[in-house]
Amino acid sequence: MTAIHIKSPALSLRAGKRALTRIREQGLQPADVAILPGAAGGPKGLGIQGLDLALFGDWLPRAPRERTLIGASIGSWRFASACLPDPCAGIRRLGELYTSQRFAKGVSMAEVSRSCVQLLDDLLEGQDAAVLDNPLYRLNIVVVRSHGLLQHDHRGKLGLGLSSVIGNNLLSRSRLGRHFDRIILHDARQMPPLGALNDFRSHFHTLAESNLRHALLASGSIPMVMEAIREIPGLEPGAYRDGGLLDYHLDLPYQVDGVVLYPHFTDKVIPGWFDKGLPWRRGDATRLQDVLLLAPSREYLARLPHAKLPDRKDFTRYLGDDDGRERYWRQAMAESRRLGDEFLELVDGGRLGERLQALD
Repeated sequence: MTAIHIKSPALSLRAGKRALTRIREQGLQPADVAILPGAAGGPKGLGIQGLDLALFGDWLPRAPRERTLIGASIGSWRFASACLPDPCAGIRRLGELYTSQRFAKGVSMAEVSRSCVQLLDDLLEGQDAAVLDNPLYRLNIVVVRSHGLLQHDHRGKLGLGLSSVIGNNLLSRSRLGRHFDRIILHDARQMPPLGALNDFRSHFHTLAESNLRHALLASGSIPMVMEAIREIPGLEPGAYRDGGLLDYHLDLPYQVDGVVLYPHFTDKVIPGWFDKGLPWRRGDATRLQDVLLLAPSREYLARLPHAKLPDRKDFTRYLGDDDGRERYWRQAMAESRRLGDEFLELVDGGRLGERLQALD
């Protein structure tokens, strides 16, 4: 499908304080980029596919270096795809496999989990070692270990547990520590370049061929949608779930001599999944001062079907019309080439700094 080329701005570009000054004074080169975060957000990841293709297929390879990729949920799946021997083929394959999933009304959590196991098999094609041995990228996968009623997959108990999480989060984000531990499974060659994680109990474990798929499945296991992952080799038994529950947009204390380049779905950073409806919850400016955030502009979104990126609600919106949903998602992926094209035009033309705004 051919993308429609329209001259209104496709990208919103926002930067933390230090990144804003640096880029306005020096511009941006691929060698400047040391870390890339990837947020949770399900099918929204398909809606920025063109940006991922431009970054991993063109711009970043111009200056090969070690880079840290840290993702939760779909962010970890996008980055695992980019760590495959052919990153563009992997990114496109993820989009096609995700789009082709079909679920009947009343589908069980077990059925969704089985579908995702098959998706991961088809995505990696036995190349797990290549993902972990990538010479340029260091993959980090964020998951949570659940406590209390959230350890169960029984809908009644899980629903009560989620109600408690929502209530505690309204009182204070810090109270989420009653329900979750943060787990970061990282490349065995390098600890993630993060400052002290004092907000929640946080644990670090190394990725290996034996646990890569378990970690990816856990990082995307949304409560009430998928079953928890009970066993991750190298970790104690537990109920491991979607990393976005705590770290939705990865508001983390990045430590970097350079730029944290963040291809994102929206122009703001929301700390946790349960903060989506709380407009006063925003990312920490100190943690995000080296971040350059790239996201679809409002003008770009307004021209998409339904004026938005694909999301999980589309499975309900198009219930009984999977062909229609797939056409919509494929159109969104095709259109997203504009995002990548515009980024390349701005950096190659030295005009990125002109478009930058402060990251709130």
